[in-house]
Amino acid sequence: MNSLTKILRAGPIAGLAAALFVSPGVPTALAAPAAPAAAPANDVDRAVAALRAISTMRADFVQTDRNGQRLTGTVTLQRPGKIRFQYQPGVPLLIVSDGAALTVIDYEVRQVSRWPIRNSPLGALLNPDKDVARYARLLPTTSPDVVSLEIKDPRHPEYGTMTMIMVRKPGAPGGLQLDSWVALDSQNQRTTIRLSNQQYGVPVPANTFRFNDPRPQIRH
Repeated sequence: MNSLTKILRAGPIAGLAAALFVSPGVPTALAAPAAPAAAPANDVDRAVAALRAISTMRADFVQTDRNGQRLTGTVTLQRPGKIRFQYQPGVPLLIVSDGAALTVIDYEVRQVSRWPIRNSPLGALLNPDKDVARYARLLPTTSPDVVSLEIKDPRHPEYGTMTMIMVRKPGAPGGLQLDSWVALDSQNQRTTIRLSNQQYGVPVPANTFRFNDPRPQIRH
């Protein structure tokens, strides 16, 4: 195992579960911001509608764990349910969702792990059956152009929590651009995914959400 992979598995990769999914059956202790301000339901609906208005999106991302360790890459999204995290060269990881499950492929150790989308904080963005507005709330921000939407299902705390940050932008779907999201794991370790160079409505080839399985004689 090279030194880069050791660092990744100790830092950002360990935070990946917080940023993308929580293993089923593992309770998650979530730290909520203090005293969030109440907001009209239509503001939540507007933010949720903007998320659901994204048909396809491609963006650069920076993933940062609480120790400041960073990974970069490109994320491609196609609703409903599909996403691909292509990490920077030298990182032997790929994360894809085919619409049903999130799959993490570690090419160095030839390991493939899958989690249902419904068990993921990203289900708020990817799962078309998830009624996000029922368990989303707006958090106060310091700018009227920034919308902070906290999403967690009180019936399933093991699914985790996600706070999505959106910025008002006329050219974005619904007038709100997805800027970043923040998640917490069971030890309150924070992982942040920050987007840049967002492009909407881009053509996405069908094979974007497939992967070469590193296990012998298995190919998706």
